Amino acid sequence: MAITAIRRNAMRSFLTTLGVIIGVASVIAMVTLGRGATASVTNDISALGNNMLIIVPGADRRFGSSSSAQPFTQDDVNAIREEVPAVALVAPTSGGAGRAVYGNQNWSTGVTGADNSYLRVRNWNVELGREFNDGEVRTGQAVCILGETPRRELFGAGSPIGEQIRVGTVSCEVIAVLESKGTSTFGEDQDDFILMPLVTFQRRMSGNENIGAILVSATEGVPTRDAQLDLIALLRQRRRIHVGDEDDFVVRDMQEIGQVVSTVTGVLTTLLGAIAAVSLLVGGIGIMNIMLVAVTERTREIGIRMAIGARAGDVLLQFLVEAITLSVLGGVMGIALGLLGSWGAARAFDLPWVPGMDVIAGSFLFSALVGVFFGYYPAHKAAQLNPIEALRYE
Repeated sequence: MAITAIRRNAMRSFLTTLGVIIGVASVIAMVTLGRGATASVTNDISALGNNMLIIVPGADRRFGSSSSAQPFTQDDVNAIREEVPAVALVAPTSGGAGRAVYGNQNWSTGVTGADNSYLRVRNWNVELGREFNDGEVRTGQAVCILGETPRRELFGAGSPIGEQIRVGTVSCEVIAVLESKGTSTFGEDQDDFILMPLVTFQRRMSGNENIGAILVSATEGVPTRDAQLDLIALLRQRRRIHVGDEDDFVVRDMQEIGQVVSTVTGVLTTLLGAIAAVSLLVGGIGIMNIMLVAVTERTREIGIRMAIGARAGDVLLQFLVEAITLSVLGGVMGIALGLLGSWGAARAFDLPWVPGMDVIAGSFLFSALVGVFFGYYPAHKAAQLNPIEALRYE
């Protein structure tokens, strides 16, 4: 009977459920996109490296060194390797900008001096060619490994292995190309850099033996927080920082950064979902209004039903089921629209599509409750009609 009554005024019924459709679709789309953004950020943090911590000089609590901060040295690196058992890998690095030239092609890019430990800590695999050998790292030979971006800009589709390029004033042989990691959620091209041995960079590009940053990977099974505390204690001792004085270096735990970002995006997702849920309430009010109109239009029908034996509970159930049916149909269509819309938006913004059964089930249940809550008053009003007065109604 509820389906028949709804089909009798199909267009009005559709317009009635439109508020619920939009509300459910908005909630699902907002929450799904928010979770996709969270997953994307988490993946980007994980792609930086396993259990990675970054140590940089500077007391300003930001990446990079301040002008007054003492740079790290190779002795600091050796001390970390020997005295911090919570650290599995240590990768000293130094970096800057440079222009790479090959033939008539050139490209401005970042240049990083490091050894093979850098690739291990950063979870970076060689796609083509080989890593540095011990002799190249120790003696500082003029060899380099290209990220995907400079490889593409300098060589197009060709293979760069064995070719000579000029980076700044240094002519070096290309021995490998790294696999592509693409653009991070923060808009940074992770592949736009050239890697060369640390000694080569120090001698031929920076002109000093300073180490700009130290990347470390915590030992498997050891909390990164423990490794972070051990590193802080060792470096405070080596840099002669007195008790109570501020550190002149920063140890960044990438897992902590990921957790903070995930928390922020989670709060924003919840806020967006709550805002979108307001439209569900608007849709419920629309259902109540239309059901009140339906009660007025069908007063004579109600009187006839009561005259032939229908009880107040039967009339109440009839109109309540109609309201619930409207809201549930709107919920089903809203779920389909929300999933389709969130999938399209995720593809457009290059985000993971992370639909959740909890938000789908919650939206469906909420739409049904909207029908119960806003449909009860019109149904109750219909059930309280006087049969005689209802039969007289024109």
